[in-house]
Amino acid sequence: MTIQPQLYSLIGTNSQLLLAVSDNADIVYYGNRLPYATHSDLQQMAIGLERPIPFGRLDTDIAVSINPQLGRGNFGASALEGFRENGSDWAPVFTITAVKQDGNKLIIDCLDQQAQLGWQTQIELDQNDVLQLSQTVTNLGTSDYHVIRCANTAPIADNASEILSFYGRWIKEFQQHRSQLSHGGYIQENRRGRTSHEHYPAVIVGEHGFSDDHGQVWGAHLAWSGNHRMRIDVKADGRRVLQAEALYLPGEITLQPQQSLTTPTLYMSYSHHGLNTMSQHFHQHVRTSILKDRLHKPRPIHLNTWEGIYFDHDPNYITAMATEAAAMGVERFIVDDGWFLGRNDDTSSLGDWFVDPKKYPAGLSPIINHVHQLGMEFGLWFEPEMINKDADLYRQHPEWLLAVDGYDQPTGRHQYVLDLQNPAAFAYLFERLDHFLSQYEIDYIKWDMNREIVQPAHNNRAAGCGQVERYYALVDKLLAKHPKVEIESCAAGGGRIDYEILKRTHRFWCSDNNDPLERQEIQRGMSYFYPPEVMGTHIGSHCSHTTRRTHTMNFRGNTALFGHMGLELDPVKAGDQEKTAFSHYIQLHKKYRHLLHSGDNYRLSFNDSAALQGNMVVSKSQSDALVSINQLAMPTYCLSGRLHIPGLRADQHYTITVVDGPDNLHSMVNRQPPWLTSQQHFSGEWLQTVGLTLPIMDPESSLLLELQIQ
Repeated sequence: MTIQPQLYSLIGTNSQLLLAVSDNADIVYYGNRLPYATHSDLQQMAIGLERPIPFGRLDTDIAVSINPQLGRGNFGASALEGFRENGSDWAPVFTITAVKQDGNKLIIDCLDQQAQLGWQTQIELDQNDVLQLSQTVTNLGTSDYHVIRCANTAPIADNASEILSFYGRWIKEFQQHRSQLSHGGYIQENRRGRTSHEHYPAVIVGEHGFSDDHGQVWGAHLAWSGNHRMRIDVKADGRRVLQAEALYLPGEITLQPQQSLTTPTLYMSYSHHGLNTMSQHFHQHVRTSILKDRLHKPRPIHLNTWEGIYFDHDPNYITAMATEAAAMGVERFIVDDGWFLGRNDDTSSLGDWFVDPKKYPAGLSPIINHVHQLGMEFGLWFEPEMINKDADLYRQHPEWLLAVDGYDQPTGRHQYVLDLQNPAAFAYLFERLDHFLSQYEIDYIKWDMNREIVQPAHNNRAAGCGQVERYYALVDKLLAKHPKVEIESCAAGGGRIDYEILKRTHRFWCSDNNDPLERQEIQRGMSYFYPPEVMGTHIGSHCSHTTRRTHTMNFRGNTALFGHMGLELDPVKAGDQEKTAFSHYIQLHKKYRHLLHSGDNYRLSFNDSAALQGNMVVSKSQSDALVSINQLAMPTYCLSGRLHIPGLRADQHYTITVVDGPDNLHSMVNRQPPWLTSQQHFSGEWLQTVGLTLPIMDPESSLLLELQIQ
């Protein structure tokens, strides 16, 4: 049946979405909340949104809709592309058959009777102002239906004219790029088999010149850990359309009769106060709807052994590392790559998940027991999805490779991928992981994935999506049996970071790069969608293992402070002075951990933004805040301007205390601003509106300030 035109409204705390429903559904407004408009008012005033019909085009108005269809005369990208074996049903025309609203959630059912296809849209706007959108297509016919693409679609405002997108590579993730949106469009595709360093599945669109604290913005993230496509199109009539989807390889998706396919969820958030407010929406959604009870305890400070010893494992030495780590205040000790059978470098042994008796003649128990006796949790590194050809597992089961028969794939870090859709391979990996979690008191898994996927095939058919889904299933099955174990998602650093895997894990390893100068940009880019408590941020050694640059402990420590903090080094070789410095930043993180992992986060920008950036977190009560000012490069001018501190109570006075700063803060200039030399009191109104003069600092140094209501 045909639904008569009706306006449905979803209302968040600060945003609102209006959906006009007739025989299809069209988002006619997604923006600031309309607090004075009743439902009847909206229904009556919706006439103001009806579009004219120009000459030289189709004779009826064509809605963009949340399910754009070529068969209806929508000449953009259809939400569904597919066909049956005989080539039919390639341009379906869906009609809405039912709409159900339950609070702030809408379920819209559609049907194409002729093509025998069903389509369901689920759309929800929560009280954190995060919109969730997904689609399900069902084959109601008697023959197979081949799906080429199935996308989430969200029309956005006509004044969205600028795009902030993300690009990167290994050790340089979450880099930002701005582009203009006026004609044509933007498209981003990832075919690397995982979320990827190169093309994080997110985009932000806004009015021209939007910034952290100004402008209308719409943020969008696709929760999917595999191949994806993000696109924004500007139609010839000026309307903007955003689409996000899993990217299917040729012939990958075939729906048998009565079988369904559901898209990954598209998450969106609107803000009319710039990027900081948008980020706070996403952060709160992560905390309350994704992590939920996994935030039940403070995030333990890590020490990971990788950059300390690499593959050189000696149980006695590792025991000594644990002792020194505990003395510095570390709360979780992780043994990284190199502990399993025959693993002496990265050319062999992946897949042979048995303790190496040559390195560990007494097994792992003595180390685990020692770590626990020191009051720390114990973590162990795995890379379950991968296999080396120089491994007993491959020699026994070469058929378990994720590959197309007859071709030789290029290796990545000398390794290949296991076909998780092979029941025997899946069962083997579960048995090995379950064995370690059952036999040993392992609190934490660092789950790595160090290569991109080439020719993902199961039984010679494309299986990129199937591989991702079986990966989810493996993690789910493991957590069902071992619900207390915590998991870190690592993929050569930041190669698998998205909301869908976060539903199963506890934190991300942002990057293999611990250079604080690079980390400032990486963590800033990641912060648009993720709160600090899921961002693994470690203090590396004095000389970075990836860039060979050297940095002061001040810059390294304060950079790692604004995340889930840890260390990546050998504490045995550290001198007493260095250990004291590590302990200092560990204690700082413990002191401010609750604030950092629960407050509202702000990115601070300055006129000389290439040289100076800041981070800030304010408690929910607005009674205290922590501000980090980071001098990245030589300033353009001899004076750095002013610091404006948002998020404070205008009617209260705050005491400002310098918590940490570079050793030469006062010796490098004739005089720093006087407010730095002793505790000063300023009103929140003054700090937000008038501001404070910034100090002069050397490049690659950091200043940490604490604010508290008097």
